[in-house]
Amino acid sequence: MTALRRRSVLARTGLLAPLAALSLAGCGLNSVPTAEEQVNAAWGNVQSEYQRRADLIPNLVRTVERYADQEREVLTEVTNARARASSIQLNAEDLDDPARVRQFNEAQTQLGSSLGRLLATFEAYPDLKSNQNFLTLQSQLEGTENSILVSRRDYNETVRQYNTTIRTFPDAIGAKVFYGAKPKVPFEAAAGSQTAPTVDFNAS
Repeated sequence: MTALRRRSVLARTGLLAPLAALSLAGCGLNSVPTAEEQVNAAWGNVQSEYQRRADLIPNLVRTVERYADQEREVLTEVTNARARASSIQLNAEDLDDPARVRQFNEAQTQLGSSLGRLLATFEAYPDLKSNQNFLTLQSQLEGTENSILVSRRDYNETVRQYNTTIRTFPDAIGAKVFYGAKPKVPFEAAAGSQTAPTVDFNAS
């Protein structure tokens, strides 16, 4: 092989390497894990907000017990619902499992419903409504319920983007060949849960 020919082969090889890298990058080699990490980060925010709500509930129950001990059945229901919701762990690796996501969602929805029923009973206790600790919990719960709605919405948006990425050309090639990617499962509102539990204790 002549020197000129060797140089020509080397030049072609040098051009092919970047083209191959660009081709792989265009096939989801980078975009798929990037999109998945965004889903995982959004899921972390959802978990954080649910944990914040779970952490507030024992304080709420203790405060209410002092003023409305006769609501024992509702207090017990909330405590049990919190225990059930806390026992169901949903990790990032489970986000492509519809059954696991549904189980977690149902437990959290049940906790929200129980909490809503408890909060609805407070109008009958004016002393409780004027308690400073209770007022602080009211504000924290209201903020947490709103944050849960926002974080779930943001999570669903990152899931939509991820699922679009792994299903559209050319990223779908890398998603299937390199990662065996499966669609992530968005949260869906359970029946009757279109609105967060009311925490407005000042309503007439």
